[in-house]
Amino acid sequence: MIEDVSPQEGLARVQAGALLIDVREPGEYQEVHAEGAQLIPLSEFEARYTEIPQDRELVMICRSGARSARAGSYLLQNGYSNVVNLAGGTMAWVNEGLPHVKGE
Repeated sequence: MIEDVSPQEGLARVQAGALLIDVREPGEYQEVHAEGAQLIPLSEFEARYTEIPQDRELVMICRSGARSARAGSYLLQNGYSNVVNLAGGTMAWVNEGLPHVKGE
C-alpha cells in the first residue's frame, strides 16, 4: 500500500530533492500543475515508467490522488521503493497556495 502525504509534506520532500511526477493527461497539466512537476500521463505510464530514476524519492500527483496512487503502486510493484502519493492531488496543492503554474 502506498503512503499518502499532505501537500505541505510533499512540497517539503520535493524541496529536499524528491521528484514530483504528475500522471494526469497533457490538457489537465497545461491548465494547472504543481511547480516543477514532471508529466508522465497514466495513459503512457507502463511504457514510460522506466524514465523515472529509481535512486530518488518520488512524490506522485494527479488531480485528486486516485490515479497517482495507482501509478505509485505500479512503481512499488516494479522495483521502486521510495514512492509516496500526494493526498488530494493538484487540487489540494493549489488550494493550499503552494507554488503552481497555470495555463502554459
